[in-house]
Amino acid sequence: MRITGGAWRSRTVAGPPRGAPLRPTPDALREQAFGVLSPHLAGAVFLDLFAGTGAVSLEALSRGAALAVLCEQARTAQELIRRNFAGLGVPPEAWELHPGPVARSLPRLAARGLRATLAWCDPPFADWEAGLDALALAASTSVLAAGALVVLELPPKRTVALAGFETARPLRGAVLLRKE
Repeated sequence: MRITGGAWRSRTVAGPPRGAPLRPTPDALREQAFGVLSPHLAGAVFLDLFAGTGAVSLEALSRGAALAVLCEQARTAQELIRRNFAGLGVPPEAWELHPGPVARSLPRLAARGLRATLAWCDPPFADWEAGLDALALAASTSVLAAGALVVLELPPKRTVALAGFETARPLRGAVLLRKE
């Protein structure tokens, strides 16, 4: 996988091992989505739900986000994230990894006062509705700031209507939502 823009443009990061249950976000989707998000990235707090390899957060940081907050349950993915961030020399103050289920991480982040202005939600396709639950929780705990933009990856031919969010724009394999 390659970072598609910013400071680490064209740098390669490690993907999941063959046979792993992770499904990395395609480069084309990351490039399209970050093209839309680019005016909002400078100094942003970026929330990466179901972070997987960490490539999406690396992309956000590479393009100007001030902080990436990654939530990931799988231990193998957590190690992959640590390896990818170390391999690019990402400063420790620029990112946080919150291991464990998203439903446990979000209330802790809310209690700390975290308010993300941008987010990416890429739940496992086998349980893609978990992404809807995670976004509803992020909204109800105010971890997502009013007006926050969220990229939600969806399985093919799926659509979404989520209370408290409006569809800003369809993307290739995802939808861009705005928190009301």
